[in-house]
Amino acid sequence: MAVLSVDLAYRRWSDLGIVVLDRARVAQLPGAGGAGGILAPKLNIAAADQSGPADGPIACEIISFAPPAEGPGPVDANILAGQINHLCNIRNIRVIMLDGPQAWKSRSNGLEHSRVSERQLNTAAKTGLPGMVKPVTYRAFAEFCLDVYDALCRRGWRRWDTAGQPGTGQNRTGQNRTGQDRVPQDRVTQDRVTQDRVLVESYPHAAWKSLGLKPLPSKRRSRVSDLAEAYGALRSIIPIATNRPPNHDQLQAIVGGLPGLALEERNSGGTRIVGNPPRREDGHWREGFIVLPVPPLQPASLAWLNSLRWLD
Repeated sequence: MAVLSVDLAYRRWSDLGIVVLDRARVAQLPGAGGAGGILAPKLNIAAADQSGPADGPIACEIISFAPPAEGPGPVDANILAGQINHLCNIRNIRVIMLDGPQAWKSRSNGLEHSRVSERQLNTAAKTGLPGMVKPVTYRAFAEFCLDVYDALCRRGWRRWDTAGQPGTGQNRTGQNRTGQDRVPQDRVTQDRVTQDRVLVESYPHAAWKSLGLKPLPSKRRSRVSDLAEAYGALRSIIPIATNRPPNHDQLQAIVGGLPGLALEERNSGGTRIVGNPPRREDGHWREGFIVLPVPPLQPASLAWLNSLRWLD
C-alpha cells in the first residue's frame, strides 16, 4: 500500500518535492545494496524487519514531474492535479499527503487570524477568513494550494474528515463530505481511508518535531550538511531507503508523508491529528486536520544497537 506525498510549490516545477512511500522489505527493493540502486539506511534492517509490516523498511521513490510543453513557468494547479491523479491511478494510491493549507479558517472557531490546526502547531503562516493570510506574502501560495485540493476533488478525491483514532486526543466523531452534519463514530471509521481516495494535509516542520528530531532549516538557509544531518537523523529512527539522495523539498515530502502510511495501514497509533474537520461554510472550505507522524517504538535492545552506528 503506497502513499504519495507532495511538498507543494507554485513558482517553479523544479521546487516540487514528490515522493511515493511504500512499506517494503529491503531485500525486495530493486537494486537494494547495489551500486546506483536504492540507498539502504544504516540500521539493523534485519532486526527491524522482524516486527512486521507496520515496522518494516519504507521505500521512498523520488519522482519528478516534467513541466508542460509550453514552458517551465509557474506551476498550474489544474495541470499539477492532473499529473498527481494520473500517478495515483497507475500506482493504485488512495492517500495523498499535501504540504499546504486545504481551507480557510472558520468564522466561528474563536481565533482571529488562523485555523485551529495552525494555532495548535504555531505555524509560521496563517490562513484566516477567505482571502486573508498572515503574512500577506503567503496569499498566492495559500490560494494555489486550495486550488490544488479543489482540482483533485473534481477528480474524485476528498479532504479527509475522519478523526476518531485512539490516542490522538480528538473526539471520536466526524463529518460527511459536505462538512455539515455530525455523524456517529460507528459510521466514521478508519476504514473510510481505504474506501475513498483522500487528501491529507501535512506540515513537515511540525513532523520533524513530532518525531523528536530537529526540524530541517528553511530551503534558503539549508546547507548540504544540514540535509545530510537531517536525513541521517531520520534514518536513525525509521528504516527508510531512497532511490537517490533527496534534496530539501523531497526530504520534506518524505517526513511529511510518513503519517499517510499509518492511515493506509489503519495504524491508529502511528499518527497525531491536529485541528478540526474540514467543512463547507458560506461557499468556502474551512478548517481541516493536519496529520503528523509519531516516533516508532523500538525494543530496548534494538535502540542500543542503533546507538552504536555513531561509533562507525
